[in-house]
Order: sequence, then C-alpha cells, then structure tokens
Amino acid sequence: MAEITAGQLEQITEAFEISFPAAGRGGAALSLWQHGREILHCCAGMADPTTQRPWTPDTLVPVWSASKGPAVLCVLMALKQAGIGLETAVAEVWPEFAQQGKGRITLAHLLSHRAGLSALDREVSIHDRAAVIAALEQQAPLWSPGCQQGYHPRTFGFLLEALMQRLTGAESLGAWMAESLTKPIGADFWLGLPASCDERVARVFPGRLTLEKQGNAFFKAFLSSGSLTQRSFHSPRGLHAVNDFNRAETWRAGFASMGGVCSARGLALIYSVLANSGQWQGRQWISPEVLSALCSPLSQKLDLVLQEEIAFSAGMMMDPVEIGSGQERKRRSLFGPGLRAFGHPGAGGSLAFADPDQGLAFAIVLNELEPGALPPEPVLRLARLAGGSMPAPRDS
Repeated sequence: MAEITAGQLEQITEAFEISFPAAGRGGAALSLWQHGREILHCCAGMADPTTQRPWTPDTLVPVWSASKGPAVLCVLMALKQAGIGLETAVAEVWPEFAQQGKGRITLAHLLSHRAGLSALDREVSIHDRAAVIAALEQQAPLWSPGCQQGYHPRTFGFLLEALMQRLTGAESLGAWMAESLTKPIGADFWLGLPASCDERVARVFPGRLTLEKQGNAFFKAFLSSGSLTQRSFHSPRGLHAVNDFNRAETWRAGFASMGGVCSARGLALIYSVLANSGQWQGRQWISPEVLSALCSPLSQKLDLVLQEEIAFSAGMMMDPVEIGSGQERKRRSLFGPGLRAFGHPGAGGSLAFADPDQGLAFAIVLNELEPGALPPEPVLRLARLAGGSMPAPRDS
C-alpha cells in the first residue's frame, strides 16, 4: 500500500493551481484522504463570479451524477440490512416492476446499468416522481436485460428511490441518507439541501463545447435526434439547462441521479470511509459485503449510451481492464491505480473515487461546467496525480 508523499501533495497542489486560477472565472475544490484522514485540501476561484464571492472549504455545489455514488451506497446498505442479495429479482422487492417482461431483471442487472431502462417511451416530467416511477413500471426493456450495457443517466435515480422506499419505508432516499450516513459521519453532502445551507451554494455556469469535443462518439450520439444517448439524457424531461441548478427548488428536490449538493470535503469523506475498510472513527459503518459489491465488477462493455467501454460494479463505475500475460491490466486510471478502485463522475467535471488498495479517497467539485458526461482533462490529470501515475504538468 503506497503512502502519498509530501512531494506528490506538492505536485497535486501545483497542478490544481494551474488548472483552476483564482480570478476571473469559476472555482473548484479538491479533497484527498488516505487511511481515513484528509491529507490535502485545495480551493480556488469564485463560488459566484457575478458577486466575486470566493470559493472556501465550506462552499457547496451541485455535482450532477456524482450524486449516484452516495445514493447507491445507501441502497446497498438497505439491501444488506434486509438480507437481500444482488441476484434477487427486482420484482421481489418491487412487485409492480415485473410488468412488460421485467420479472427476471435482477438487482445486479439494474445496478450495473444492464436493465434496459435508460430511456422512457412515455414523456413524463422529472418533477412528477409518481408518474416517472409508474412509467418505469410500464416500460419494456430497450434491450434484453443483462446482454447489453447502457448508462441510465436520469432514470437510475428513480429506480433507486423506488427500491429504497420499499426497502425502508423512508420518506425519501435523501432523508434516509441524512439519518443513516451523512449526518452521523459529518459528511457535507445532501440529497435535499436544507434552506439553512442555501447561501453556501456556488453558482454554476456552462463551459464551452469545442469543435473537437463535438466530434467524439458521445457528442455525435448526444446531438443525433432520436438516438439512445439523446433519449437517455432527456428522459424524464425537465432540468436540462445548467441554470436550473442555480435554483433552491432544485437543490431541495434531492434527485438521486443528479441532485446532490456538497463540498469537496463532504463528498471525499464518504469515499474515505469506503477506502478505509468501511470504518470511520473506530466504528464499522459499511459492511464488508457492501464494500465487496462496490469494488467487484459486474459488467464491462461498450456502453450503448456513453459510447465507450465502461465497467460497472453495483452502481459504481470502474476502470475497464484487459486480461493478458496471466494478469489483469487497467486500460485507464480514472479511479486510481488499484484494480478494485471505483467511483463516479458528474456532468461538468465533478469526480470522486475510492481506491481500497491504497486507502485513498479523492473528490473534486467545480462550477464552470465542461460539456460531457465524463471528466475533462484537467480533472483527469489531478486524478492520475493523486494515484501517482503521471508527473505534474508544467503548463496549462
């Protein structure tokens, strides 16, 4: 288990300061932990460029799909408490789900984005939870479950919420999370932000979609009318504009797929518990069975929605690997160097991961949002540096 050195921390800090200048644009924060202790925190720039409010360690920001990691952790905790394994049919927990031939879809299929429910045939509003869940119950799979993989950018959160309600009877996934996870460990992460925190939230704004980015496979699919990628990112409808996430009603709604609001430290703390064998301050918060589900790949395929090869465990992304010469080797290191590393990005550039083999947890959050579902190069550079896999860059 490699220890992060003082020299590495200096490299990460330098790279952060190069990538996120402190004046004129947006801002960002980075939090790095090892063995249950924060070893680096950086923040720079403006939480609100219009008012020149600076970014501080307490600044909160929407993190889009980086919300999925803590949300799926809560579902796995609830499944463990109920004694339900991942090979169980979803319909055993949620009987109405069995409609349209979905009776054999397992929790493993659903959590690894293989259920074929990334888009809805019915047009429903994201603000009408009951209508979205009913539409999911009545939706036929878009491919044979388990045979293909397609990221569920929006529907995933509603699937988690429906499971959580039936497993726990909680008012919402966010309420259960606050009671059972984030408040007890002191993690500044919210699915359903309280009004008392509103003044801490950074203002988000869009970056620029360059011609180079428009040319890659994901953006070609995203911009193609009627493609599975476009349908998946627009279903259910609503909250498509970046400015929608500058509204308190969006922060309050707590959408499990994309509604998380947090600080870098709060997000990294959750992953630090996962990287530290599930322990926090001498207590076992997360069971070994849940940790195993998070760091064990269930699927690795060319993703029909993201248009590149992606690996998934039970709700977390993992780096794809290739097997050769008698050993596995990573094809990329988005989530740390270890083969068991896992995490989740958020649209615009947020990223968090845990690498249990290094005891390492990393999170970066920002408010100038680069187009795309996966992190831009400045964020990837910092993630690789945190894992010790590249030298610090000397220019921007």
